[in-house]
Amino acid sequence: MTDYTTRIAQELSIRPNQVDGTIRLLDDEATVPFIARYRKEATGGLDEVAITTIRDRLVQLRALDERREAIVKSLTERELLTDELQDQLESCETMAQLEDVYLPYRPKRRTRATIAREKGLEPLAELLFGQDNINVEKAAGDYIDPEKDVADVEQALAGARDIIAEWVNEDTDARGRLRAMFEREAMITSKLNRGQEEAGAKYRDYFEWHELANQAPSHRLLAMFRGEREGVLRLSIAPEKDRALDLLWGIFLIGANAATQQVRDAVADSYDRLLRPAMETEWRGILKERADQEAIRIFCENVRELLLAPPLGRKRILAIDPGFRTGCKVVCLNHHGSLEHHDTIFPHEKNERGERAAQTIRHLVERFTIEVIAIGNGTAGRETEQFVKELRLGDEVGIVMVNEAGASVYSASEVARDEFPDKDVTVRGAVSIGRRLMDPLAELVKIDPKAIGVGQYQHDVDQKALRSALDDTVLSCVNNVGVELNSASQQLLAYVSGLGPHLAKQIVNWREEHGSFGSRDDLLKVPRLGPKAFEQAAGFLRIAEAANPLDRSAVHPESYPVVQKMARDLQCDIEALVQNETLRQRIDVNRYVSERVGLPTLQDIMSELDRPGRDPRASFEPFAFSQAVTGIEDVQSGMTLPGIVTNVTAFGAFVDIGVHQDGLVHISELADQYVSDPNDIVRVQQRVTVHVLDVDLERRRIALSMRRQSREN
Repeated sequence: MTDYTTRIAQELSIRPNQVDGTIRLLDDEATVPFIARYRKEATGGLDEVAITTIRDRLVQLRALDERREAIVKSLTERELLTDELQDQLESCETMAQLEDVYLPYRPKRRTRATIAREKGLEPLAELLFGQDNINVEKAAGDYIDPEKDVADVEQALAGARDIIAEWVNEDTDARGRLRAMFEREAMITSKLNRGQEEAGAKYRDYFEWHELANQAPSHRLLAMFRGEREGVLRLSIAPEKDRALDLLWGIFLIGANAATQQVRDAVADSYDRLLRPAMETEWRGILKERADQEAIRIFCENVRELLLAPPLGRKRILAIDPGFRTGCKVVCLNHHGSLEHHDTIFPHEKNERGERAAQTIRHLVERFTIEVIAIGNGTAGRETEQFVKELRLGDEVGIVMVNEAGASVYSASEVARDEFPDKDVTVRGAVSIGRRLMDPLAELVKIDPKAIGVGQYQHDVDQKALRSALDDTVLSCVNNVGVELNSASQQLLAYVSGLGPHLAKQIVNWREEHGSFGSRDDLLKVPRLGPKAFEQAAGFLRIAEAANPLDRSAVHPESYPVVQKMARDLQCDIEALVQNETLRQRIDVNRYVSERVGLPTLQDIMSELDRPGRDPRASFEPFAFSQAVTGIEDVQSGMTLPGIVTNVTAFGAFVDIGVHQDGLVHISELADQYVSDPNDIVRVQQRVTVHVLDVDLERRRIALSMRRQSREN
């Protein structure tokens, strides 16, 4: 069996003890955030990325060994396992190699080769395969047997070639070398299916397309695969046939006679009928997996940026979900995000209702002491922003445009119905807009990330892999920020390390029945929340009003004794230790190193005592779109405008410039120098300055540039 620790350590170029410590913790059901934050001594300080890589590689290697064990068991039961075969199986390092070795022994359905063997033609196949200088027709004539449906020499030779073709297909060396050729040289070719010109217009770029498959970018592969799935395109993935046949003939042809010609024909048949389809299917799967991984990577990076967007914080907010015909839904939220009032106004009507809308906003701002007005950026968003600005509410009332992508999904969800059972979807949507400004992370965890609008072909990729990666991303973000135990929603608590949906619900139920948690230790009073879950979760939960200052921080309860010892040594209490930097500077952390607490943990404790419970997210800064443009009709080539990146894909970035239609900055326009990965240049939610290259009103497309050269020209 594989030595997982040594192999993974070599692959990742890290020490074996780091891998071994990580595997032990993972097998003990510790979460990635917990291991990265509170078990640095065991992992040698590995970060979440490295720990996740170890976890995923471990799953792959264990799956390989499980398959190996299943194959060995099958061969043993059928009395086919030899020492040589056992050694071959043990040496396989990939699933493809393992299946290649097993292929000749796999129980088969009835094939052309099977039928030929039933006709007694295997000895003839062996004779031909030896490629001696024999009389082929005479040799084949000995196998003519009408009773076995071998009527003539050609039927005998055809059956023998079928057997040889199967041998070629099952040859481990041939499959390995052909697989390497597919990886190096396979071309992906896309053609239009007859009669699909109109229905498949969006795939026009791929009606006649070919390129090296291993160089095709993720978005292009996924587009072609989707076009094929929809019946618009037909794809093939293979190297040049002559090159593939030359490779195979070089392996199997050892003579230059009539028997060799039979083998030559059998090899060609094997490639066309068996090897190429098998390799193409395998290579399709590899390409799809690679494309999926890249799309998922980009999607998760975008989601991470959204989740970790700067929070406004606890403010009294008036949130508006804009609309023309049905009006604008207005809600007022207190500084906890609780709904205090809702109404509907019609500010875009030039009549009495428009005047009443202005009066309503002024009245609500005064009545609820509103500090910020949040306006959704959808239909009528800029017009509503202009309406509010014209009310001149004063500098003390901020006005912020909020990306409302996904708010409608939340408003119709079961989560929203549970929160606001007696409110309609428009009220729920407006609440979501306001809360998203207050704390994007706390609100966005209630929405399926696929509905947030920052993906690339997210519905085409492997959904299980996408779900797993998104869960990792959300889990990482939530635990990186930390969660206020007494105010967090069930959905937010569910992403805390060690909890999950069931324990999150138990915590909320306990909170509703018993009131606020006074300390982290109170968590152990929650039904079914045992010591293991407490160990995993406690450090990521905060209690702002706790008597113990450490309960407000990221210091784990298991480390409280060492902090208490520091305080005793300084003859002060913990509150003084937290508040007095001079006292903390007197601490020599090396004095507190023990078998249980190492230097990395002590350094983290000191950092946390400097800024207990700090939020790692950036500070919120207001942003304003250009007042010169409110609709796409206002946008002109040559303009330079402020914008916010809303989505990053493999081919560029989409930027909101405040006209209800995002513009595209193609990857070639992101920077003056060559860019291979747009995420190296821009991130979702980043404020940027863009130059308008072109506006296509008919197709509602805006081409933008971030190149300095474009702006200067």
